[in-house]
Amino acid sequence: MKFPTHFQIRAFAASAVFVLSLAAATATTTDVIFSCEEDEGEYADTDLETDSAGNIYGTTVLGGDFGSGTVFKLSPTPTGWVHTVLYSFTSGTDGGEPYKGVTVDREGNLYGTAVTGGSGSCEGGCGVVYKLTNSGGTWIQTVIHAFTGGDDGSGAGARVTLDRSGNVYGMAPTGGAYGLGTIYKIHQEHNGTWNLTVIHAFTGGADGASGSAGRMVLRHGRLFGAATAGGTYGSGVVFELRRTGGGEWNFRTIYSFRGQPDGSFPYGALLFDRVGNIYGTTYYGGANGIGSVYQLSPRAIGEWNESVLYSFQEGSDGNSPISNLVADGVGNLYGTTSEGGLGSGTIFKLSPIGGGQWIETVVHAFEGPPDGAFAYNGMVVDGFGNFYGATVHGGDNDDGAVYKFTP
Repeated sequence: MKFPTHFQIRAFAASAVFVLSLAAATATTTDVIFSCEEDEGEYADTDLETDSAGNIYGTTVLGGDFGSGTVFKLSPTPTGWVHTVLYSFTSGTDGGEPYKGVTVDREGNLYGTAVTGGSGSCEGGCGVVYKLTNSGGTWIQTVIHAFTGGDDGSGAGARVTLDRSGNVYGMAPTGGAYGLGTIYKIHQEHNGTWNLTVIHAFTGGADGASGSAGRMVLRHGRLFGAATAGGTYGSGVVFELRRTGGGEWNFRTIYSFRGQPDGSFPYGALLFDRVGNIYGTTYYGGANGIGSVYQLSPRAIGEWNESVLYSFQEGSDGNSPISNLVADGVGNLYGTTSEGGLGSGTIFKLSPIGGGQWIETVVHAFEGPPDGAFAYNGMVVDGFGNFYGATVHGGDNDDGAVYKFTP
């Protein structure tokens, strides 16, 4: 099993609930809608994004015309899905190895990051933030920032967040003033140039270290995200950034993971529900040390209460989640695990049963080719309630797959 080389995974988690073991729910279906192959891109370590027309966008870390990864589009047709490579990276000044997918703006432009290439002084390049613009059916790539490996950071492998003004926010896991990663903002000037500002440099102390691979959430003008390490107990943090009147940003740790049986190493993005609760996963920790699902609930202004909703178990259960969660219309949570099940990871469902308790069900155990294998990312829900996700292996060629999951 292959992990991204630019992130180092450590450990811990916690639990509290009833468990419904593995057995896949009979009402659900999981179908591979695209199998990656080297020429068109491989190793799909990508979150997916959908647009209003039902198209799906994502990235592959490897493959394509130059072997350095791609941005792709899947378009629905009456006879199936049509795959188009929008851009192939060269690992030159344009970047290479684009992890975790793209973000679509209101005009249909795509923004993303690549962990190598660019013009920085790191071995193999320090990575870039890029924009793809559709010009008459041809997609034009523009590097809006090339990381230097200095105070700005390096190796950015997380999806970016956009605000209504077109500003771009993201995280780099390394570099920065303390060498432990940064949170940055990229702003376009009136003359068209792009400028990066570091709004926080991780110190490895109570603020955490190494921003996670999950896209930050912009909510009520505040940014929320996770750092995979550091914090008071060295097991990672969830944080909030709030803009001050002078245009600066105040960073605040809202929770420090404690290690087993609490969570540890929060790798994926955060999910907010309608009343402001936060949900996420940790790669390690939980009661059994192999991952957890947690909830953070606001209890007073600026204060949060954390609880572990589920601790993954040995055996046929999944384990080691590094993904975000998604919710259906009745409050169930769905996510993926990178391992466990039949050995290639799972899709799981958490259902609330009252009294703060949740039941877990494995609704799909990935089997490997021609099924998907090793889900390093969560899923996205389209306007019709369909769920889509990607796996880094599996599919017809074992080069990765995109699947559709119907709850």
